[in-house]
Amino acid sequence: MKSWKWMSSLLAVLMLLGACSDTEPATEEGTETNDPNQGEEIASDGEFPVTVRDATGEDITIEEQPEQIVSMIPSNTEIAYALGLNEEIVGVSDYDNYPEEVNDKEKIGGLEFNVEKIISLQPDVVLAHDSNAMQEDGLQQIRDAGITVVVIENAVSFEQVYDTIEMIGQITGKTGEAEEVVADMQEGFAEIEQKAAAIEEEDRKDVLVDVSGLPEIYVAGSNTFMQEMLDLIQADNVAGDQEGFFLLSEEEIVSRNPEAVVLTYGEFVEDPIAQWMGHGGFSEVAAVQNEEVHVVSSDPVNRSGPRLVEGTQELAEAIYPDIFSE
Repeated sequence: MKSWKWMSSLLAVLMLLGACSDTEPATEEGTETNDPNQGEEIASDGEFPVTVRDATGEDITIEEQPEQIVSMIPSNTEIAYALGLNEEIVGVSDYDNYPEEVNDKEKIGGLEFNVEKIISLQPDVVLAHDSNAMQEDGLQQIRDAGITVVVIENAVSFEQVYDTIEMIGQITGKTGEAEEVVADMQEGFAEIEQKAAAIEEEDRKDVLVDVSGLPEIYVAGSNTFMQEMLDLIQADNVAGDQEGFFLLSEEEIVSRNPEAVVLTYGEFVEDPIAQWMGHGGFSEVAAVQNEEVHVVSSDPVNRSGPRLVEGTQELAEAIYPDIFSE
């Protein structure tokens, strides 16, 4: 029951972010949909006060380097830890599980966050997210308590993740560290792309990414991290004709006939591969016939943070083991 509750919450977040991506579609590689002023720093590098424009379109000024920070979503937390802010983080969401040290932090709730708890922690800055927008009244209560709230825009591409990392770096006085994290990510993706160049056009695989499991299968379409990962490793998304995360019928899955299926919920379901392989409706699907159904870790392929490189590598090893497992 606990696993199902967690997976349902994860799916709810994915659906929400998919909806966000429908209204703010990613553009061609190398461009971004963020407001060009988002993350703009008014003061000198690493100095305060700093003013940034957050996802609400408001200019937010941080007067002094934050000493106490609450992070309301795991991706923000992972970025903060990558920037060396482990001491400054005083509160995290119920869904935070990485790095391990977050287990010792105060919990502030999930999609329905605890306003009173957040205020009681007396943070200098709260790192909120587009997915918290459903509780704008709660965010306003936090602002009314004199706490600075910065709403981080939903990222649906690697470039937008870089923007987010740099913005959090500006907010927290860690601009140099942010540049290093971005550079490390870019180097990691470049290494994966270099290996993928060995894949011939005729060897590219048609892939389906299942993010929920039976009986109602939600899949990753275009304008998602999964799409960009598949593009990078020279694989074709059979669900790429629609944006975000959406429900795909069994008949449609059979019709699209993926050569490989990737499951991103293996931590929450007992033997998900056996469920897929044993489902009668999928007996004619090429991925089932060739036993090309794979599980990858959920968080590194879903969270908009530094571990996207790790997630892409794991995805590549599952789909093209001969190329990427060496």
